[in-house]
Amino acid sequence: MSATNVDLIPFLEAGTHSEDNSFDPRRVSEHGEPSWLASYRFFLLGSWLNLLLVCVPLSVISHLLGWNAGLRFVFSFFSLIPLAGLLGTATDQMSAKLGQTLAGLINASFGNAVEAIIGIAALSQGRLRIVQTSMLGSVLSNLLLVFGSSLIAGGLKFSEVKFDPTIAQTSGSLMTLTCIALVLPAAYHYKAIGEIADSDQVDTAASKSVNGVSQLSRGTAILLLAVYTCYLLFQLKTHAFLYNVDTSQEKRPHTEALLPSEEDEKPEMNVPAAVSALLLVTGVTSFCASYLVASIEETAERYGIPEQFIGTILLPIVSNAADHATAVWMARKNKMEITIGICVGSSIQILAFVVPFLVLVGWATRHDLSLNFGGFETITLFVAVAFVQYLIQDGKSNYMEGVMLISLYFMIALSFWAS
Repeated sequence: MSATNVDLIPFLEAGTHSEDNSFDPRRVSEHGEPSWLASYRFFLLGSWLNLLLVCVPLSVISHLLGWNAGLRFVFSFFSLIPLAGLLGTATDQMSAKLGQTLAGLINASFGNAVEAIIGIAALSQGRLRIVQTSMLGSVLSNLLLVFGSSLIAGGLKFSEVKFDPTIAQTSGSLMTLTCIALVLPAAYHYKAIGEIADSDQVDTAASKSVNGVSQLSRGTAILLLAVYTCYLLFQLKTHAFLYNVDTSQEKRPHTEALLPSEEDEKPEMNVPAAVSALLLVTGVTSFCASYLVASIEETAERYGIPEQFIGTILLPIVSNAADHATAVWMARKNKMEITIGICVGSSIQILAFVVPFLVLVGWATRHDLSLNFGGFETITLFVAVAFVQYLIQDGKSNYMEGVMLISLYFMIALSFWAS
């Protein structure tokens, strides 16, 4: 097979090229960075998951032609899986040459871009419960399913996986705070219900209850964003040494199984190409997310699938598919700090940044999105957060703890199906 033919085969490493080859799509630019062609070649052909990109035009066509709601949902659902992976790839490649602090800020901003895009799409269509359940489902998926799978993957290779307990305790404490921020509006709501039942002026009392929950949610959202800003400062600046993977490697055994430092990895895309790819994929993702949300209600009614189950269990699969594979792979390499950063860190980002951001966006667009997720949902979240914090506080784990996390996730999934 000729060298040129090898280059045209997607998803495969190219063969050996002769130095006098006049055309090499991987050739670097004059500044030593990958060319635009090489950048987009890596971007589009770097993963077998990108085969699902064929669902993107099918999603658009099915929506414009008014196909069956089930087909529209399926095409939109599967189109978002590779798009989520491409968003992560573009973000990582863009961050590679921008320095640790700026890279951290970019990852913090775009780390859960798909969840935010789905949330904004649902918010614009007035589907407030889809916004809430999809955010809740992303947190539960990260903490229980993804983290549990990672612990099993690492625990089956090593008898015990270890990580820095300081990072685990800090992350767990912040998760608890964000969880309390959701408990308070729910508690206020049920307190107000009791007062309404005892009130002679039911309409007035109900109006006060709604206004009270809205004000509490908006004030809490602002406070959570302030706390998240402090967390970024703590993680990226003042206590960045705690999150240095190279430093933490010295504390754990089996260092021969660890991956090379990220600093040794060369970027596969130049920064302008990565920025353009990020903007392009974000635009495409917003359309597919809008089509997905628009098809949920009809799909739920036609096929008898509870909307809460779709929002809490199915939608998180879209955004977590790529992260799931990465977290499991890092656990197999005994790089548990990275796994915790993906699973726990992503959950913190959703609860402390994405959810408050959506509350404020709803306030600005006159969509009354609150932090009152409902009694059952709030209790479910609190139980999951408390259980995960209990398991990680000692800085070590094994595959049995992963089994327990996944078991809890499927129990919760069954409860949402039954609801």
